Amino acid sequence: MTAAVCSVALVGGCSDSGSSSSSSSDSTTQAAAAASGNDLQNAYQDVIKNVLPSVVQIQASSDLGSGVVYDDEGHIVTNAHVVGDEKTFKVTTSTSETELTAKLVASYPAQDLAVVKLDKVPDGLKPAKFADSTKVDVGQITLAMGSPLGLSSSVTQGIVSATGRTVSEGRSGGGTGATIANMVQTSAAINPGNSGGALVNLDSQVIGIPTLAATDPGLGDSAAPGIGFAIPASTVTNIADQIVKDGKVTDSGRAALGITGRVVVDGDLQPVGVSVVSLTDGGPAEKAGLEVGDVITDLGDAEVTTMTSLQEALAAQKPGDKVEVSFRRDAADKTAEVKLGEM
Repeated sequence: MTAAVCSVALVGGCSDSGSSSSSSSDSTTQAAAAASGNDLQNAYQDVIKNVLPSVVQIQASSDLGSGVVYDDEGHIVTNAHVVGDEKTFKVTTSTSETELTAKLVASYPAQDLAVVKLDKVPDGLKPAKFADSTKVDVGQITLAMGSPLGLSSSVTQGIVSATGRTVSEGRSGGGTGATIANMVQTSAAINPGNSGGALVNLDSQVIGIPTLAATDPGLGDSAAPGIGFAIPASTVTNIADQIVKDGKVTDSGRAALGITGRVVVDGDLQPVGVSVVSLTDGGPAEKAGLEVGDVITDLGDAEVTTMTSLQEALAAQKPGDKVEVSFRRDAADKTAEVKLGEM
């Protein structure tokens, strides 16, 4: 009997002690989680405070987008599809409602980038800091800053979902039709008006320029939530540096085949290759022996069925690379080694 009581008391005592320990542990965990949450919130707010003054709204006559202050001379980098064919713009900073005026320096639609310059540089204009693209990793927290739907100085958050994406823009909705390599995929919301803004890491560095959101044909080509793409910082600075220095892009770093082409379809109206319509005199394809009428079916390891797939295959190469091109001529399959040129 005594043993039984003792046993009950022991069990009771162990139970009471465990409950107290568990409660204490839960409180400690909750406190740690709250502290961690506050730390993350403070980090977000610090990044916004540091970077948002470098993000501007750009208004063209019929379009609106965002831009990033590139230097203290008033240069602003944005997307080519934001500036379109226009030469002058109205710019609003996040720290003032006063409209500034700016002029186009140069646009480079092949990479969907452009630089405009303010006519007058306001006091306190703050250039952004650009990250090293090689240090951008999947899972990093990102903030997208810009003017979605005209809502200036807006911020959304997400992560880097993938890197190294090759993405082709459509021409509908003002896109340039560019095929861009090494893009950063992010889950941070990118909406119309975000284009040309800043995708930022928690070190207050711009890791990319938000450019487009994926579309879902099953939803009537509306944006697919959580899938957006940004041009990597290394590409942005490479192109912007050339435009600021020379007023144009002098070294694209993009491979070219030296042809114009059209899509060929089979009896079921399915695309099966790109027919050579014309060749650049002395260009890579002509030097390799390709002729007008040849139908290109592969470039390196990539199958070519459309102009987009050809552009994507070229985007994965560099000028000077030697690649095997497969093509059909008069119903015969042929190959040629082509030393790629520069776009």
